Amino acid sequence: MRPTVNDIARAAGVSLATVDRVLNDRPGVRPAKMQAVQEAILRLGYVRDMAAANLARGRTYRVAFVLPDSDGQFVRTLTEAIGHAERQMANARTAVILRRFPAGDPHEIAAVLATLPQEEVTGVALMAPETPVVRDAVRALRARGVPVVALASDLPNTERDRFVGIDNVAAGRTAGVLMGRLLGGGPGEVLVIGESMLLRESLERRLGFDVVLQESFPQLVALPTLESHGRPAELAEVLRQALSHVRDVRGIYLLGAGHRALSDALAGMGIVGQAGRTGLTVIGHELTPQARAALQTGTMDAVIMQNPGHVVRSALRVLRAITDRVPIDEAQEQIRIEIVMRENLPPG
Repeated sequence: MRPTVNDIARAAGVSLATVDRVLNDRPGVRPAKMQAVQEAILRLGYVRDMAAANLARGRTYRVAFVLPDSDGQFVRTLTEAIGHAERQMANARTAVILRRFPAGDPHEIAAVLATLPQEEVTGVALMAPETPVVRDAVRALRARGVPVVALASDLPNTERDRFVGIDNVAAGRTAGVLMGRLLGGGPGEVLVIGESMLLRESLERRLGFDVVLQESFPQLVALPTLESHGRPAELAEVLRQALSHVRDVRGIYLLGAGHRALSDALAGMGIVGQAGRTGLTVIGHELTPQARAALQTGTMDAVIMQNPGHVVRSALRVLRAITDRVPIDEAQEQIRIEIVMRENLPPG
């Protein structure tokens, strides 16, 4: 049988009221008794039923997801996953607050974080670039006792509690291996396109990609990253200029958002043939609807993805665990890197 609070009280030689105070972090317990209760909990292997405890206290978790206000398909997919997770967790006394900020404006991000209702929000899941202003805003939340997890793109210098997403260096290394093997090693040059190198995910993916090419495919040269700043017209222009000045481009690596803009730009330059083939090896991230279409036509060769539903559910579970001060199930919260090609496209 599972140990109960009565077992803890007997083992520690204290009253039930004392056990209750320790479990709920209430004052009025002498250090010696607190230590006795904590030792009894460890010795008996007591695991608290937080759902029952929260129901008894009438407690509701309120988690704020703070995302860029962009029309990028990955952000849209995340938003859909948030809505689905909220409906699933309605019976678990978990409510979701969705806040958006203008992409690329760190001051607006800070303003959104500063205006979150302090008494209502029990945790924040944030997808944002790591800038000094954002670092200060996250630290301010933490100082208020609000746990923060970085979503999809890490914020390691902000004192955030945890990162929820794939290992982006490993994802970049995976892209490098795929590019090198699909191209047969080299020689040749690879265009790298990113929305912004202020995004930690882009920096880490580029790092992993470069290391693999240098180590395993030295005849392939990854050119300096072209930034689109989330604007399709800018992506088309930097791509046109690059292709007009570099003669031996054999591949394109898209670090993040921009599947639709890239496909449209390649089609506009007449590079995409009737069957969708480009003559280039194109690798990107996240299985958005446009990426799926590009894989089906052959415009893209491979997509490295993370399951957005898993990312959202993991963020909710992690923030609840931090709030309740209970261990996090590391195996459950590890977000897997998945490789998708036309031959193994999941239904959708």
